Amino acid sequence: MSLAQVAAAARSSAALPLTLAVAAVDVDADGAADGADGGAVGAVGAVGVDDTVVLPVASSSKLLLLAEVARRLDTGELTAGQPVAILPEDVTGGTGLLGRLSRPGWTVEDLAWLTAAVSDNTATNALLRLVGLPATARLARELGLERLTLHDRVRDERGPDVPPVFATGTARDLARLVALAVQGTMATPAASARLLGWMRANTDHGLVPALIDHDPYAPGFPEPLPGRLLVANKTGTDTGVRADAGVVVGARRVAYAVVAHWDVTLGPSTERAAVHAIRDVGRALAAWAQRPA
Repeated sequence: MSLAQVAAAARSSAALPLTLAVAAVDVDADGAADGADGGAVGAVGAVGVDDTVVLPVASSSKLLLLAEVARRLDTGELTAGQPVAILPEDVTGGTGLLGRLSRPGWTVEDLAWLTAAVSDNTATNALLRLVGLPATARLARELGLERLTLHDRVRDERGPDVPPVFATGTARDLARLVALAVQGTMATPAASARLLGWMRANTDHGLVPALIDHDPYAPGFPEPLPGRLLVANKTGTDTGVRADAGVVVGARRVAYAVVAHWDVTLGPSTERAAVHAIRDVGRALAAWAQRPA
């Protein structure tokens, strides 16, 4: 099994009525930093299929928000126990728990855990209000994430006077963000470790990790578990979109991003095909992660 098999798994969906964008970076390969930077097919330690196509990426983009929060916690601009009030404009439907709970106030780190673990939209909006969209754009530029953009807060409905989607980006940028965190170079080693810890708490393993034999609760992440695989990730779901960005840790550490986008008028069979295609990529990623470094 070679890393090129990840690209082959992505290309096997070419006949499907959807776009499947895939990027993968072998963080432990020689030249992995260059691979994370370039991410193109043929680059050392990296492969990509349609990985520079800008697509809606749904809640996988919350990694950028969490990265900015982690950076500020490391610099002291924010403190983990700092209270954050939940305002009426923060509350929205969709994924999450805060909109259904009675407690009115939470801490910065509470909101980060909720955003990472259950993709809590209300927690996301509160954190976005705290740090501001311009700060996430500035961090994206500093990290070389050329096309990963949070456009707006999460909304129940989108009218003509607001951005049409919450976020857009590329598989390459999402995989690069994860690769930088795994390398310890997402802002600082401490901020990188904090981001990975939050990602490890994600409860949605229905896309890339679904067919991977992994232990979601094993301690010690991101250290490898002998004979087993570990996964930390952040998924995203929206109309016509499924996305997953994370890292598979085995003998090798493979940072990845997979984004599927399709025309919803084609019916539910296309959504099922997208999920199956993403899971097939996951199996290829797992096979590479198990290969001795």
